Amino acid sequence: MLASQRSLFASEPPGPTGLSYEAEFVTRDEEQVLLANIRSLPLAPFQFGAYEGKRRVVYFGHSYDFTQQRLERADAIPDWLRPLASRIEDFAKLRQGSIAHALVTEYDIGAGIGWHRDKKQFDKVFGLSLLSHCPFRFRRRAGASWKRFTLDARPRSLYVLDGEARRVWEHSIAPVDSPRYSITFRTMRPPARFFSRAANSSIAPSPQNQTRLARGFGGRRPPGRSNRGRLQ
Repeated sequence: MLASQRSLFASEPPGPTGLSYEAEFVTRDEEQVLLANIRSLPLAPFQFGAYEGKRRVVYFGHSYDFTQQRLERADAIPDWLRPLASRIEDFAKLRQGSIAHALVTEYDIGAGIGWHRDKKQFDKVFGLSLLSHCPFRFRRRAGASWKRFTLDARPRSLYVLDGEARRVWEHSIAPVDSPRYSITFRTMRPPARFFSRAANSSIAPSPQNQTRLARGFGGRRPPGRSNRGRLQ
């Protein structure tokens, strides 16, 4: 059963249009099962061009190569994660199989994410927070200044990015003060765009911007459908 049976838009925060938030999307017991599975994954430092981020990640379905600036195939979403993807698809009233990408991230103390929008090859974004909370920050241009909003993403909660929140606002995560994990699910735009180059992406950074963004990520140069809705 769902940890919450409310409508997708029942807990829309007073922030960017298209941002939705659902507290306690999974139970505490389900959170522990997810964490146990995550800790067995081959997590590796996030690569942003020539830089490594402080956070560790593993991709499923698709990954984005920041060096080649293109989308690439990754291992299939694992069986233990599929029921959660199916639950989110039901919750968001999407057809089964709509979610084609999953990103599992481990944030150690001090790890964060710099300002960005997700790549244009992706469509809707769903993020599940685990173990601890984080300040999920949003900003958009408003003349010569910025309009800002911060969502306190609590453990076991789900946020949804669609519409302006997905395509107009940038988002970031400030360096966390306690260990945190997240699972991010994404649907894809039409297949013709799956493997488009950075000229068609939402971020096509210059080498100078790569350096700046990597620093924002706490980066550094490296040296040299069965059981649907049931988490296992």
